[in-house]
Amino acid sequence: MFKNYRFLVLLCLSGIFSISLFAQDDPADTLEYKTDEIIITGTRVEQKIIDIPYPVLRINQTSWLTSRKVGVQDVLFTVPGLFLQPRYGNHDTRITIRGYGSRSNTGIRGVRIMLDGIPESEPDGQTRIEAIDFDAIGRIELVRGYSSSLYTNAPGGVINFLTDKYFPVSFFQLNNEFGSYDLRKNGFKMGINSKNSRFMTSYSYQNYNGYRQHSQEYQTRLNSLFETDFTPDSKLSVYGYYVNGIIKLPGALTLAQYNENDTLANSRSLSRDEKRDSRKGRVGVTLLTSLEKGNMKHTFEATGYGTVKIFDRVARTYRLFTRYGIGGSFRYVNKYTFGGKVKSKQRTNEFTVGTDLFYQDGPIREFNNIGGTKGDDLIGVSNEVIANVGAYALNQFELVPQRLSLLVSGRYDRVIYDFKDELAGFRDTSRIFAEFTPKAALNFKLSPHIAFYTSFGLGFDSPAGNELDNYVYSSDQGQHTINPDLKPQKSTSFEAGIKGEVLSFKKDYFKNTFFEVSFYNTKIEDVIVPFVVDGDVYFRNAAVSKRTGIEVGVNSEVVKGLTLKGAFTYQNFKYDKYEAGTIDSTGTLTNVDYSGNLEPSNPEMFISGEAMYQYTFAKKYTVYIKSTFQHIGEMFVNDANTDSLKTASYSLVNAQLGVDLNFDKFRLVAYGGLNNIADQKYVAFININSDANKDYYESGPRRNFFGGLTLAYMFR
Repeated sequence: MFKNYRFLVLLCLSGIFSISLFAQDDPADTLEYKTDEIIITGTRVEQKIIDIPYPVLRINQTSWLTSRKVGVQDVLFTVPGLFLQPRYGNHDTRITIRGYGSRSNTGIRGVRIMLDGIPESEPDGQTRIEAIDFDAIGRIELVRGYSSSLYTNAPGGVINFLTDKYFPVSFFQLNNEFGSYDLRKNGFKMGINSKNSRFMTSYSYQNYNGYRQHSQEYQTRLNSLFETDFTPDSKLSVYGYYVNGIIKLPGALTLAQYNENDTLANSRSLSRDEKRDSRKGRVGVTLLTSLEKGNMKHTFEATGYGTVKIFDRVARTYRLFTRYGIGGSFRYVNKYTFGGKVKSKQRTNEFTVGTDLFYQDGPIREFNNIGGTKGDDLIGVSNEVIANVGAYALNQFELVPQRLSLLVSGRYDRVIYDFKDELAGFRDTSRIFAEFTPKAALNFKLSPHIAFYTSFGLGFDSPAGNELDNYVYSSDQGQHTINPDLKPQKSTSFEAGIKGEVLSFKKDYFKNTFFEVSFYNTKIEDVIVPFVVDGDVYFRNAAVSKRTGIEVGVNSEVVKGLTLKGAFTYQNFKYDKYEAGTIDSTGTLTNVDYSGNLEPSNPEMFISGEAMYQYTFAKKYTVYIKSTFQHIGEMFVNDANTDSLKTASYSLVNAQLGVDLNFDKFRLVAYGGLNNIADQKYVAFININSDANKDYYESGPRRNFFGGLTLAYMFR
């Protein structure tokens, strides 16, 4: 099949690329891929992209200021190896990096999600990102590949969303966005920048009816940040947010239902009025200080945070969650330079050690569900304690000054579950998953702007709390609250790649060209996969899976005003050994051998590109036109690889126009766009292994428009 896509590979490598829309005020942000200048913090140390021995990327807010900003799929568009499957077009998006995360039929798994360095992921690794408001975010850092040696439950990578604080002057801004399916998003953003302090707050209200029946979304978000510098090397940061919203769930369809009318809701989901109602708040404080003397620098960072989440999940039953969380982290970095007075002969050794703790508990009450209304029958009351504690260390040493460096890292994690049934104490269960995960990596600079890297390491991914739900076919016949059979999945991974900037021989063509190519090979044991019994999702372990992939990304300014960007991903994810029990519609349990089958919901190939032309006149006014392209290959919907149920490949083309007008103290940005211009019908999300009811398919939106208007006043 890969041969059939050779022309698409050539297309990707020859020029479907771009860079950000407008230059940032911070000089370090003027180029999205300035590898020898951009500093990444999501790797637990502050390093330049060119010095990090694995694929990393930073995206600045200029890349999405004039884009549709309903969900993460609107922003993280052209990233190699990152596959996004949005449900209903809102925040419930499956985020997959190198196959990690594809097992989740709700929320995000296998990818660590951070907000300002504080985990949005819960202690068990499960994540929902309702609190992420792209009007408040200034930057996104993305680390691809196994990161278990740095973070809990991060075998696929890390995404760190950073609140906007890099604005040169104080401002007040009104944000307005609208579009098809009654999309309305309105709010404001305010920033105050004094000599040594910065404050930002943003508020938004979003109303979206959705393109499917019973897929409405309503969200209110408030995000704030205050940061003050005590000295040039010491600062205090205070972060806070509150989100209140509801998402209605239309559910997945069978193939016949999808073919007849893909916009209808699943009748079961509709009769239950399935939905999620969330109220969530968090406050975090970070103190960072550095001491430098001679050739040695010491950095200390301490963070503490608290969270409250009230969450109603309405499905077969009506469940009310109340969760209280408290956490913290500490990090110490020692950077030592030695080897003489000549810089070219000096070596640097950077040692980091740190700890993380996140404790969460709270009651869960379960009632009968009467058409979406909480019934009077109390079915269950339980208390769930989920906690993780981890310690890590890493050391990066220059073997050859400014040429070759060795990174060695390791982390020990304990993930603790203690579930108590308040009505039937005999169901109480506790389980602990613990593991040490090391990693070693080499980074060799072929030139100051191009580096080759390779790494080898182990990964560890414990089951999430909802994945541990017990069921009648487990070894204890469902007697306890936690499935006694489910084990964590462990991985061994090798990676090699090259990245950097190609300097243009002619200043007028192909300026600021960045490229990256990476290859990885991963073996995963005890793979956690979902399956469905009577409409409810449970999880089991497959035996062994092997994953191989190639990722390519390019970014270039072809000529003045024309920028191109592209990403190509090829992946082969196959079950090497897998014999699993399956349950048919009559409840009969049988064993089936799936060895040699491909992992579902993972296309063999996907490609994306973006082309933009912008023209600035009078040094104040910019007009632009942008087009994006995305092609996703066909996918299996279940472990059985039933060929007749496989989703078809699809291609999406979008277009956009906009203006950016600056009038001294005022700035006006107006834009409009059309998505899915060809009005293609396609499957955007797969409900994996729903073999009992055959409802695997959730469609993506057909042709739709969006627009926005931003008005800002700068207090110069």
